[in-house]
Amino acid sequence: MPTIYLIRHGKASPEAADYDELSPTGHEQARLLGAELKRRGLAGGPVVSGSLRRQRQTAETALAEAGLDVRPSVDERWNEYDHLHLLGRYPTGEGSLQQRLDASLTSWTASGERGEGSWTSFRAGVRAGLDALTSRLGRGETALVFTSAGVIGAVCSALLGAPDSGFVAMNRVVVNGSVSKLVHGRGGTQLLSFNDHAHLEQGGPELMTYR
Repeated sequence: MPTIYLIRHGKASPEAADYDELSPTGHEQARLLGAELKRRGLAGGPVVSGSLRRQRQTAETALAEAGLDVRPSVDERWNEYDHLHLLGRYPTGEGSLQQRLDASLTSWTASGERGEGSWTSFRAGVRAGLDALTSRLGRGETALVFTSAGVIGAVCSALLGAPDSGFVAMNRVVVNGSVSKLVHGRGGTQLLSFNDHAHLEQGGPELMTYR
């Protein structure tokens, strides 16, 4: 069956002036990811990236390491939600960044709002991006999608039929540079594996990052 790899970008640069830039750790995660893609010898298929710089940089480094001479098509439906906007829109007071983000995401998904920037709009866009991709897949092909934790959490929780709280929980644990694997057949799209990051373990615990 056709296969889709949802790949989370490497670690960005939260301490820098421009967050949307791979850190040195992120580049190493992307390199190890590329070596893993090469090891798996994946069948040809579409390669897609969101438009965020950290997503595109991860794709560039990983594809070069994998020896895949391909330029990803860009689809903004694979972009991440704006976490800074959500933290400001749904303030939660004290706590770690992760605690505050979880609380903001919970409020966001429960708000019932519609339109641009809403959870409903984000989820619908992600689903439309996935449907557009699966319609392009040929028999036995493998698609590579360079995206972000929120998108991966939205896709995987929906495929499992999980409530919105499942999205928040899955979003929390997606490792930078990890791979989640979907298969697509007559019965639709199914989640086969989530958040595989064994290829990062050889680099030591410093490569196990989540934000």
